[in-house]
Amino acid sequence: MSYKEQFIWNRSIDLAVNCYLLTSQFPDSELYGLTHQIRCSAVSVASNIAEGYGRRSKDEYIHFLHISLGSLRELDTQLIIAQKVKLADEKLFTPVTNEVEEMQKIMVASINKLKT
Repeated sequence: MSYKEQFIWNRSIDLAVNCYLLTSQFPDSELYGLTHQIRCSAVSVASNIAEGYGRRSKDEYIHFLHISLGSLRELDTQLIIAQKVKLADEKLFTPVTNEVEEMQKIMVASINKLKT
């Protein structure tokens, strides 16, 4: 099976796309600030899942899932800050922050399942 067929990878791609759409609403002055950081964190989630899936062992894959989980937590923090400083309409953040929370749960469950 390819990493592209993995549920967790597909969800992380959707999350990254939604983060790009959200940050496109941010002011241009944030292009090199939170816009850039949010996009990098979101892309990192999917990228590390793909990289880990191509590694030689399950332990290496788990390691990269942990890195993805760290990127999700960075993303969550960055979204909270962006929301608090009102970089976009409050309503635009809710679906994305909910998606981040759900992805964190999925990631932890995936890691725990692989460890058994």
